Amino acid sequence: MITRPVDAIEWMLPRHPRTPGRARIRLLRQAFDWQIHDECTEAAMLLLSELVTNACHHACAPRDRLIGVRLLLPTLSLLRVEVSDASPALPVARHAAPDDESGRGLELVAALATSWGAHPRGEGYIGKTVWFEIALPAPAGPASGDINS
Repeated sequence: MITRPVDAIEWMLPRHPRTPGRARIRLLRQAFDWQIHDECTEAAMLLLSELVTNACHHACAPRDRLIGVRLLLPTLSLLRVEVSDASPALPVARHAAPDDESGRGLELVAALATSWGAHPRGEGYIGKTVWFEIALPAPAGPASGDINS
């Protein structure tokens, strides 16, 4: 059986109000390189923005700690996005009241992602990783120059 290597890319970003936008731009560029469908890219950008925003605003960690973002394409049918920060507190989804101005982010992640979760980072690291996965449509197959073939 032939297996393909996992495609992955990582970035370390500052905890700054502009970081979610910068993360979205980087994901957009990588999704283009990986030829991920537009609908899946848009969903991934929205969810990445939510997780990075949470890491910037809610992580109880020193301001100089960086946020790690990792994109993985373990198969041609799955995109995994991980956001790590220095806070050990795992996120808890809550139900926001209709007049609440915030608190819907993880509900959005749960609704749009194929799966999601959070776990403490591995031994030797501080903080946690929050991740989501998006199922990708089956690849169209090799491109052909002749549409009539």
